[in-house]
Amino acid sequence: MSPTTVNKPLVLLTVCLAALTINLDTTIVNIALPSLARELDADTRDLLWIVDGYNLAFAALVLAMGSLSDKFGRRPALLVGLTGFAISTGVAALVDSSGALITLRFVMGFFAALIFPTTLSIISNTFTERRERAAALGAWGAAVGMGVALGPVTGGALLQHFSWHSVFWALVPVAVLAIAMTLRFVPESRDPSVPRLDLPGLGVSIAALGTLTYTIIEAPGHGWSSSHTVAGFVAAAVLIAAFVRLERSVEHPMLDVTLFADRRFSAASGAVTIAFFSLFGFIFLITQFFQFVRDYSALGTGARILPVATCIAIASIVGGLIAPRLGSKAVVAAGLAMLGSSFLWIADIEVDSSYPATIVPQMILMGLGLGLVSTTATESILQVLPPARAGVGSAVNDATRELGGTLGVAVIGSLFASVYGDSLASLVGDRLAPDQLAAAQESVGVADALGASVPGLTPAMESAFIDGTTVGCLVIGSLCLLGSLAALVALPGNRYEPLGAPVEEPAPEAV
Repeated sequence: MSPTTVNKPLVLLTVCLAALTINLDTTIVNIALPSLARELDADTRDLLWIVDGYNLAFAALVLAMGSLSDKFGRRPALLVGLTGFAISTGVAALVDSSGALITLRFVMGFFAALIFPTTLSIISNTFTERRERAAALGAWGAAVGMGVALGPVTGGALLQHFSWHSVFWALVPVAVLAIAMTLRFVPESRDPSVPRLDLPGLGVSIAALGTLTYTIIEAPGHGWSSSHTVAGFVAAAVLIAAFVRLERSVEHPMLDVTLFADRRFSAASGAVTIAFFSLFGFIFLITQFFQFVRDYSALGTGARILPVATCIAIASIVGGLIAPRLGSKAVVAAGLAMLGSSFLWIADIEVDSSYPATIVPQMILMGLGLGLVSTTATESILQVLPPARAGVGSAVNDATRELGGTLGVAVIGSLFASVYGDSLASLVGDRLAPDQLAAAQESVGVADALGASVPGLTPAMESAFIDGTTVGCLVIGSLCLLGSLAALVALPGNRYEPLGAPVEEPAPEAV
């Protein structure tokens, strides 16, 4: 397909559908967590791994997969990724144990890692003019944000009528449609000059991220100050340092860590990481809050998250339009400030907080802030680099999104589990048998089920849940506000030059 025959709107629609599909899968399973806890006998750590197995494989492999798709062809990479994703998702709908589901979530994350950087790289090569590309990135960012935020809505609608297996079955025809559109509309493109894959760097990066995520998720069970947890954090730090040293010493690194020496690049990457850390942590908590604390149905829970999804979509498009005019500094800093303010507000939530008067405004503020950050920071990462290095920018952007999401679930989920467990024990520890207390501490679902037979357990569970949510939201809110300050310092106002080039200073005014 020659450049003159490429239908850019249909190319954009295709890659947006592919991005929507894999990001829908990042959160569609969240709405099924209560069902999985009951039907697969999954405790809180199992649920964390069901969510984060996908995110971890996604984050660990996305850099390598971006290089492979550039080298061997973006169109075939997208086709292979979508086909593998559809098959593994269909198989996941057939399993009957939490262990098997966790394994398949890793497989699904593998193929999603091949799809995601390919979609962004196709946009970079199809839309070459800055304003045109910014608008395309706005649509892509809206698809990504909508996919993440609409996961609970879609899952809720399915669970209203079907079992938890339906949340996986439903993704198969969407992936098949994306395959058909790729075959019809996406032109072939590749970069034969991409060097061979940095296998040592890939191995060390997977070990580092895996060790860090495992340590965080398992910390509540072992204790945050236990030798097991401390050793895990030390090992993760050593592996990260080894990765940086290795990447600086090889001729063709998987990740050029010197990119982060440019504060414009590192600040934009950090903003994306923080934004998705916040979103994934929020989705993990709010879906359980609505179902266990407020007793909403799966469909009612999903519908009540629509304000976030809608505002992310709107703000992603608006961010892509206004960033070239106002500058990335103003848009990203404002977005992170809005995001942080929303979480500090959510930290004051109570069991009976009004949904329309309190929770909806909180979610609107959150969605608008996240949408502004996501598209603008992504455009900043790509704009800092010269066109020849757009593939690197795409891969780093994707990796920071998935790293943020993975750590958001792991950190916030684990902090929540620790605070919730301690609070529950202090409230009703003397009313439960030791085995009942341990089970209720490990799983909110168990505590919810036991509440029917143990007087006072349900209000104690609700109070403990709020305590855990408050701590998680305070951490997220503080991180976002610190990120906003960093964006004000590091991001340029409205002008980008290629990496390493000085930013042009304005001419002095005539006297």
